[in-house]
Amino acid sequence: MILQQTRVEQGLPYYFRFIDKFPQITDLACASEQEVLQIWQGLGYYARARNMHKGAKFIVDELKGDFPSDYKDLLQLPGIGPYTAAAIASFAFKECVPAVDGNVKRVVARFYGLDTNIEAPAFFKMAFSLLEEVIPENAADTFNQATMELGATVCTPNNPKCDQCPINEMCVALSTKQTNVLPIRKKKIKVVERHMHFCVLQKDNTYLIRQRPSEGIWGGLYEFIHFDSKLSVDSKFPDMDCPFELPSHSPVLKFSTLHKLSHQHIHAYFWHMPVDREITSLNELGIWVEMDELKSFPLHKLMRKFVSI
Repeated sequence: MILQQTRVEQGLPYYFRFIDKFPQITDLACASEQEVLQIWQGLGYYARARNMHKGAKFIVDELKGDFPSDYKDLLQLPGIGPYTAAAIASFAFKECVPAVDGNVKRVVARFYGLDTNIEAPAFFKMAFSLLEEVIPENAADTFNQATMELGATVCTPNNPKCDQCPINEMCVALSTKQTNVLPIRKKKIKVVERHMHFCVLQKDNTYLIRQRPSEGIWGGLYEFIHFDSKLSVDSKFPDMDCPFELPSHSPVLKFSTLHKLSHQHIHAYFWHMPVDREITSLNELGIWVEMDELKSFPLHKLMRKFVSI
């Protein structure tokens, strides 16, 4: 699960950190969500961490600590989809089931010459069915590993090394000169430019933070109160868009940065706002913590950038 949409070199340190903190499934099940997210912070796609936590609780509470050992049962766990279930089933339990990740999809699309959108559910079903016909019953784990490695190292998205491919003589895309056409993908996602204003509200030596909703980017992580505006980096604080009563001091821009995600570019601004009078409505927005305490909370990348300056 750590390696979903994550490179091995990036995920490996988190793997060691994770199993050191939670060596047994009961350790993970008994941990708080905050502890889990803190170990995970910086890796992204935080729903994976929350799902692992939910899955551990389900196994301990509902399955009496017995980890599911076959493909269909694994699919019942939170955050376990067809690929992860097949990978666990074949690697850990030697079940004969194909593991279809992004690399494998590309191999299948080119090898069989499939012109279906590679991201469509219909393509996954097609690839799964085709691989079921050829996967060796006694070596499913080796087959899955080899197919994934073939896609990662040889049948790459751009400039595939077809001369090094062990199955190039049977590849439809190569024989029809479509290696740079296949696989077919949907149109590129339009990137949204977003201006996000973080309010660094400070009362004495404490700062106001809140937890993000579980859904969406940075789910479950902590941050300063923020709001969106069309304001550019050179403009003054957008008073009209601020969703709460402002302190008497004028906000001061302390830090700004650009954070690029696959679907949006976030222009982030951090405004320092000293609070020298009691504003009851602020207490309803989050919790006040000292800076040293703040660093112990699971924070998203933009927050960690600000805290480190």
